[in-house]
Amino acid sequence: MLAFRKLTHLLTLALLALQVESSPYGSNLPHRTIAGVSVIDTPVVRDAHAFALQHSSDFVYKHVMRGWLFGALIIQHNATLRAKVDLEVHAVAALLHDLGWDQTPGSFLVSHDKRFEVDGAIAAREFLRTNKHGKRWSERRVQLVWDAIALHSLPSIYQYKEFEVQIAGKGIGSDFQGPVLGVTKREYDTVVAEFPSTGMRNGLNGTFIWLCQSKPATTYDTWMQPWGDNYVSGYSAVGGRTFDRIFNNFP
Repeated sequence: MLAFRKLTHLLTLALLALQVESSPYGSNLPHRTIAGVSVIDTPVVRDAHAFALQHSSDFVYKHVMRGWLFGALIIQHNATLRAKVDLEVHAVAALLHDLGWDQTPGSFLVSHDKRFEVDGAIAAREFLRTNKHGKRWSERRVQLVWDAIALHSLPSIYQYKEFEVQIAGKGIGSDFQGPVLGVTKREYDTVVAEFPSTGMRNGLNGTFIWLCQSKPATTYDTWMQPWGDNYVSGYSAVGGRTFDRIFNNFP
């Protein structure tokens, strides 16, 4: 009987270990509360938060914080997401998703020839590969962060990707459309009160105009094109659109 109890105990411990290994993203990791939302609080997430703060203007920082917290709330309202989502991947992607908006002159985060989403994805990947905690991540986790950032402005694509990619996009998108997927108005408003959206419209307009001025080719045939069409002198997407390439290159 004693041997049986010992065996049962060992099997139970083994099962628990497997559960922790298969779901290393849940309640067993440290959390803290921001604006009433419980969020993961690991060293790599803290470092990503500091990196975002360092490379963001005030309105961008508040936007990425709202996007992260809205995503965290979406996860908390869904049992499947609570069990499946890698909270560190989601947090890092949400916090670093707009690094491509860094308007610091000569910023090493911003290219001259890539969409801002791709700049952000590349910068986040480099952050993880050089961070002492991120270095331990698998390539799959790093790739999920890259995908989540690169696709966050394309819901018609990201909604068919992995949960982490979906929720990063949906949390960020919620900042533009209000509470979604179970998030209550009270929860939403609490986040906005902590990280106000004051100045968001002017900040976004200025950012998109800057992108259309500084690297217009990356904005042609995208949702950013209207800012170039309406606000940038001499801007023209003609010749850079898929429409033009089809009609100019095929008989």
